[in-house]
Amino acid sequence: MQDDLLERLRTIVGAPNVLTGVELSPYVVEGRTPDTAIFPGSVEEVSAVIARVSELGLPVIPWGGGTAASVGMPSARAGLVLGLRRLNRLVEHEPGDLTVTVEAGMTVGELQAALSGRGQWLSLDPADAERATIGGVLATNASGPRRHLYGTARDLLIGVTVVTAEGAIVKGGGKVVKNVAGYDLPKLFVGSYGTLGVIVEATFKLRPRPDDERLVCVSFDRLKDASAAVRALMASDLIPNAVELLDATAAFGAGGTGGALGLGRTLAPTPGAVLVVGFDGLGEQVEWQCAGLARLTAGLGGRAPQALASEAWPKLAQGARAAFPVATAVMAFVVLPTQVAELMEQGAGAARARGLAAAWAAHAGVGVVSAALSAGHEPSEPAPIAAVLAEWREIARAGGGLATLEWAPLAVKSQVPVWDDPRAAGRIMQRIKAELDPKNVLNPGRFVAGI
Repeated sequence: MQDDLLERLRTIVGAPNVLTGVELSPYVVEGRTPDTAIFPGSVEEVSAVIARVSELGLPVIPWGGGTAASVGMPSARAGLVLGLRRLNRLVEHEPGDLTVTVEAGMTVGELQAALSGRGQWLSLDPADAERATIGGVLATNASGPRRHLYGTARDLLIGVTVVTAEGAIVKGGGKVVKNVAGYDLPKLFVGSYGTLGVIVEATFKLRPRPDDERLVCVSFDRLKDASAAVRALMASDLIPNAVELLDATAAFGAGGTGGALGLGRTLAPTPGAVLVVGFDGLGEQVEWQCAGLARLTAGLGGRAPQALASEAWPKLAQGARAAFPVATAVMAFVVLPTQVAELMEQGAGAARARGLAAAWAAHAGVGVVSAALSAGHEPSEPAPIAAVLAEWREIARAGGGLATLEWAPLAVKSQVPVWDDPRAAGRIMQRIKAELDPKNVLNPGRFVAGI
């Protein structure tokens, strides 16, 4: 990067907030090192930085906590990492209105801690909440087990401030829940992976903290019995806030002693699956629902429900990835809830056929599934890994589902597309990208359809 540009950036944000050389090691993605990393301290500084580098056509890679940095394809050109960690202020909290406005660099964990003092919370529980930032969660539309009842970021966001590819500061939505005027601009940026604009501030609707919350697990000898229990649960009068289905590897770990929840330390491993269900509300209501779950699952081959500690929630959000010390590849799927168990069973069989281990976990009530692949401790050629991932994608597609390669070595990504074919929607997305980022400087090439 040119020395005069570096000096200009140091003038905007301060010299200590511009990193070069060996200081860039935390921001290397798949062997590709940015030219520099810069950390603005205000929305105005973000605007000034983007306006300056956009004139030169340099790629800008927005960076929150880095928890999803490996999703998608890295930029083919070196550029500038735009870190938002200094934009970490709680701008406004209106307890009476159940709304909060926060800067994008604050982590989810920090925000929840600030809200808990007033008996409120943001009903989002993404994985690694202590690192995941508000801006990153919005950009990736990240969520966790509680999405079953409370939805995702798209359902909670009511206002957003974004810096465009040309450095303009744009506001959309508002600070009240009943805000229905104009286009729903905030939702356009949710899940866009920083390709349309840099989210710098967001306003959410909140909920009161429940009086009681419990997480219980029921183990089954057969995956299809656990799947039947999910269907029965969904058809019942019970109102869970989480419905998670884990195969034996995800629940107990590859060796029977780990897994997402570490259940192998407290329960005898089963060859089938584990159903994990959460309930919240008034204490008496939660007690009644837990008893109802026990009755429902007992007739379907389920063992007696076991209570899990509250510490299991963040572990559960990690999904299948936590089953192995090091996952070789991770793929996410969206399918019909009725097809979750079939995808898990067929996918596990495809991995076994090529001598690879797999773990599967699902938000079973909404059809969102994650799968991790492991080649063990020995280095593996990319070909068999790519073959399994391609077969997984075809299994999902056969039922009308979609698959996204969330993590894999670059050698595997070169053989297996990260994103599914968006078809006609891809052309619409490309046109929106061209309108909002005509120079293609924001995370170029990272997202679906080459956006």
